[in-house]
Amino acid sequence: MLSYKAAYKFLEDGVHGEVLDFPGTITCGRDLDEARRLLAGALVDMAETNLLVGEQLPIPDSTLSDPDSDLEEPIHLILNASSKFTVLPETVYEAA
Repeated sequence: MLSYKAAYKFLEDGVHGEVLDFPGTITCGRDLDEARRLLAGALVDMAETNLLVGEQLPIPDSTLSDPDSDLEEPIHLILNASSKFTVLPETVYEAA
């Protein structure tokens, strides 16, 4: 589990959320609950994209802060690992 820092700004038409220490991870929701849920999904999407293209995940930095934010709190990234494999017919092994 990696713990990043989420920042939220309360706007007239909703709540803007971003992960300060994972650039590009932003969203906007109607209220804080929706913004939190959408930001968690955006964080997973960004992390998976980084890994798929061979990039490292940013190192969490709890010291980052946005003076314009109304709320800052930890946001946790939990990724599952799995492997995918295909069993080939024995004839493929014999030909090799």
